[in-house]
Amino acid sequence: MKKEFAAQRLDVKAFAQAGGLLSGQDSLEKYERLVQEAQGESKDLVVSWSVRGELRAQAGGAAQVWLHLRAQTSLPLTCQRCLTPVMVDVVVERPFHFVADEAIAAELDDDSEEDVLVLSREFDLLALVEDELLMALPLVPRHEVCPTEVPLQAVDADFDEASTSKVNPFAALASLRIGKPK
Repeated sequence: MKKEFAAQRLDVKAFAQAGGLLSGQDSLEKYERLVQEAQGESKDLVVSWSVRGELRAQAGGAAQVWLHLRAQTSLPLTCQRCLTPVMVDVVVERPFHFVADEAIAAELDDDSEEDVLVLSREFDLLALVEDELLMALPLVPRHEVCPTEVPLQAVDADFDEASTSKVNPFAALASLRIGKPK
């Protein structure tokens, strides 16, 4: 009999022992924080994900529990160059090492390049998918080539006029000094 695993309440150790595979394709609307990044334009957008569990043998100790996650989506973001919408593909592919408790996770996390998480019988895999996609968002989304011409100069007539019409406060002091002997 094959055991069924649920993404929102995943028994990580049992999943890894079974060499489990899970995948899904969810509406973006299921991921509240991603919808906020997409500026509310979430209709017809999807998040695709898959995860594979693995036990890695370790010399002289218990086998290590690993999950391999792959997730992807496309989000409408604002181009920081031309300020128009741009569709950005976001892809995450990374392994996660699971350990027994927070103390071990904190100790190993400093020394390893992999992400170290704590084992759980009710691990929310979809929250991990959302977290990883959010962290993979570009800091400065932009088009390869913007669809509109981007002004590349910072000329503002009002600004130039305001700066020339200002009276220099030191000019008034200089006029007081001119008539006085040294």
